[in-house]
Formats: sequence, structure tokens, C-alpha cells
Amino acid sequence: MVQRKNVRASDGLANVRYEIRGKLARRALDLERLGYDIISLNIGNPYAFGFRTPETMRLAMIENLRNSEGYVHQKGIFPAREAVVMQQQERGVRGVTAEEVFIGNGVSELIDLALRALLNAGDEVLVPSPDYPLWTAAVNLNTGRAVHYPCRPEHGFIPDPAEIEALITRRTRAIVIVNPNNPTGAVYPRATLAAMAAIAEKHRLVVLTDEIYDHILYEDAEFVPMATLVHDTLCCTMSGLSKVYRACGYRVGWAAFSGDIESAGEYLAALELLSSLRLCSNVPGQWAVQTALGGFQSIRNLTSPGGRLFESRQAILDGVARSKYLRLSRPMGALYSFVEVRGDVLPDFDDQEFALELLESKHVLVAPGVSFNYPKRNFFRITNLPEPQVLATVFSRMEELLDGRAGTAPTLQIVPPAAQVRKR
Repeated sequence: MVQRKNVRASDGLANVRYEIRGKLARRALDLERLGYDIISLNIGNPYAFGFRTPETMRLAMIENLRNSEGYVHQKGIFPAREAVVMQQQERGVRGVTAEEVFIGNGVSELIDLALRALLNAGDEVLVPSPDYPLWTAAVNLNTGRAVHYPCRPEHGFIPDPAEIEALITRRTRAIVIVNPNNPTGAVYPRATLAAMAAIAEKHRLVVLTDEIYDHILYEDAEFVPMATLVHDTLCCTMSGLSKVYRACGYRVGWAAFSGDIESAGEYLAALELLSSLRLCSNVPGQWAVQTALGGFQSIRNLTSPGGRLFESRQAILDGVARSKYLRLSRPMGALYSFVEVRGDVLPDFDDQEFALELLESKHVLVAPGVSFNYPKRNFFRITNLPEPQVLATVFSRMEELLDGRAGTAPTLQIVPPAAQVRKR
């Protein structure tokens, strides 16, 4: 008889996590198969909540399907890259041509390629905490070490440049900036970004700026493109169609390089080599880029008062304001809220335990704060993509569960949908 031997996973995955689609999400799927209706707030997937990609983008893709059957240039089709160049130029970014733009299978692939082309074993990358966990995972997968700089709730999750600079060592190669931020919804002030740019230039760090939520802003929030502030070191701006244009499934992202291009020839050649090894990224979706960036920006209708995203965000703010247990740093951008459970009221709170109990007993799926490489155990992330009345139901269920944990009788009632939205 042949002796069986277990197939082991690579040791390189030991420090790689992506709990947003981890055990909790798998348990939620099991419950759905048993017939339960689960309110899934763990992933920012607009399509799942009824949002559609603009029709002009779909038509652009359909009309060019006959031009999408073969491989294209490893950096992407020229019209898509040129559209990214024009957007950068309109924002005041200097020195970008189509040669400095790479199209990828979403920003996710570009994060991996950009780090793989850059890092040697043990090189350090400064990553925000809390972070979008793919950044930490990609650093670890590419033999680097993620060094987390704190973004504290008492400061609105805005990082302190002095704390960042104190973490720099001779092994530090790059700094990651996610703005508008996932998971916190923070939008970084110009002064903070300028200070971070100065630190990167001083220490010759590559700036990797994730700006996938650049147009998703609320109230008077101002988005400042990092590439307009970085001149004397290399800056990589990443964005794509997934969020602003509600086209997650198209898997189209881009990386535009600016700043000190002259010193980065070897690195950019390495990135092109890696792009060539996967031949090219998804071609049909690339034909939507020019139409997306040059057309009507319908996202503004969704984020303005009365718009779907604005009102759902307001339902979250109202739900937190009514709660005896919750606190929230007001999210000014992106599609998420990073909600805090008050330690003075529930001192022994555990985010993973709470998320599991909320799923099992109330059929609501959230992402625990530790999923985002955050050391505190009293936070969780939710998305504002559902309708306001759904979010009102969510907060009612949360309050009931937290009442039980605190040993008090439930006091929060589900408010009728019409009363959920604060008119402005």
C-alpha cells in the first residue's frame, strides 16, 4: 500500500492573512446554505448591493470585444494608459507619459507586482495600521517585513509624520499611503500628506499610494493626490475601476509612476518584466478605462446629500449616535466605517468573538478590527453600501446583542426607514 503524505502549504504563508474572506465569511456561506438570510457587511462589493457600472462603460467594452481576443502590450492598451496620463496631468502631476503607466488585473495584482519588483529579503515597508490587509500580506509574500505606523482613533485615524519617521531604518524601502482610507474612511489633510512626502524624499523611500477611493468623498472632504506633492523620489499612484465606477468584476487597475523617474529605470524594467511574465491583464475591461475617466462622474450623485452612499453613511452615523456602546470617528471618504466599541462600557470586549456571535445569533457579518492588522480588540469594520433601512436594522441587532453582553434590557427600537435619514 502506498503511504499517503499530506500536502503542506508553503511556509511563506505563515504571516499572510485575509480575514475579510476568511473563517467568518465561510461560516456565513454555510448559514446561507441552511436557509438563513445574512446581511454581509464585510466586503465593499457594490454589485452585491444593487449598484451598477455606468452603461457607457459597458458599451465601450462590448463595442471593442472583437479587439479583445488577443494578447496586448504587457503594460496595457494605449487608450487606457493615455486616459490615466490625462487624469494625472489634469491633477497637476508632472512628467507622466503612457510609458510610466501599467494596467493590471485590479490594484490587487499591481500591489503584488510593485512589491515583488522592489523588495529583497528583509527589506522593510511602512504600512498603516489599521491597513487594507492585502498590503501587509503582499509585503510578507515578497520576503519583506511590514512595519506598521499607527493611525490613532483619537486623531481621526490621521497618521503622525513624526511617528512615521521614527520607524525608518536602513532597511526601509517604501511607504504605503491609503487615502481615502480603507478601513477607516479618513481623508488625509494636505499638511499631513506634504509632511509624509518630505519624509519619503529625505530618506529616498518609494511612495506607494493607494487612491482607489479618490472620488468617494463626503461633505467638505478634499482629496489631495500624493503625486502632486512627491517630486524628488519615486511615487507610484494606484487606482482602478472597482470602487468609484462600481466595476469590481472587470478587474482593471492601474499604477502610474511619477517623481524621480530617472533614478528608477532598473526598477521599472523589473516591473515590466513581471508584467510580461503574465503576458497581459484582462483586455475587455481595459476598453472601459478611457470612457470612465473621461466621462460623467456619476459617483458624485451617490456621495452628495440625498445620494445613496451619503444617506447610508448617515444611517451609520445615526446608529452609532443612538448606541450606548459604540463610537465612531466620522468617515469622510471611501465605503466603510471603522466602529469602536467603548472600552469604558464593555471592558472585556473581543472583536472576533463578537463578530462570530453577531453572525450566529443576529445573522450579520462584519469584519473584526484585527483583520486590518490593528492591535486593539474593540473595533470592527462595516460597509455603507446597503440601503439605510438595512443599516438601521443592523444597528438594532447589534444593540440587542451588546445589551445582552452588558447585562441590560434592550432599549433600542428599530426606527422606521423614513426617520433614519437626517435631511440636509
